Amino acid sequence: MSQSIASQQDPHRGEPIETRGEQVDQAAGVVVMVHGRGGSAQDILPLSSEIGAPGLAYVAPQAAGHTWYPYSFLMPVEQNEPFLSSALASVGRVLAKVSDAGIPPERTVLLGFSQGACLVSEFVARNPRRYGGLIVLSGGLIGPDGTPRDYQGSLDGTPVFIGCSDTDAHIPASRVRETGTVMEQLGGEVDLRIYPGTGHTINRDELDAARAIVKSVASASSQSGQSAK
Repeated sequence: MSQSIASQQDPHRGEPIETRGEQVDQAAGVVVMVHGRGGSAQDILPLSSEIGAPGLAYVAPQAAGHTWYPYSFLMPVEQNEPFLSSALASVGRVLAKVSDAGIPPERTVLLGFSQGACLVSEFVARNPRRYGGLIVLSGGLIGPDGTPRDYQGSLDGTPVFIGCSDTDAHIPASRVRETGTVMEQLGGEVDLRIYPGTGHTINRDELDAARAIVKSVASASSQSGQSAK
């Protein structure tokens, strides 16, 4: 297969992965941070200073063209292909690198904002297991209303925070609630908060909730004696 054909089928492959904090193979845990439409890995990494804890690594993949998929997350899934499948594969590749460095999923938190929040929601639902946490900031599961949500597996008590405004022009509150219900059905410990009138942004309460999940991963890693390799 030629390189041009491969890039068309997997457009996000080969894009850079930015990091902050500890080296992954020396970290107590990892937070994978996924940016939104029009953003970048470098844009979302500074959020680590708001939610972070000592001893963690922060890892952010970059989308080709600063967009994970071209259309709304509410459109038929096939209309966002092959970009959506490539985006999900990008998250999977990051988690594989983290695992290869010795950090298991239960010490890995997935965080996304906007388009990135939709992406991490869908990835975790399709690949359920015990993660350190899932933080969904203004996003939800992908696909039009009525999309079957027959995901298989268990989140096994994974802490899940989902926050969004009830006036978000991009994310219907009904999809946010549906996402929370699905994550609960998969065995996640869900904390869902709908904020009145705040729009498409991240507020202080969401940052505090995210920080609590991230700190719990760092604390658990330290207590188990795994904060250093």
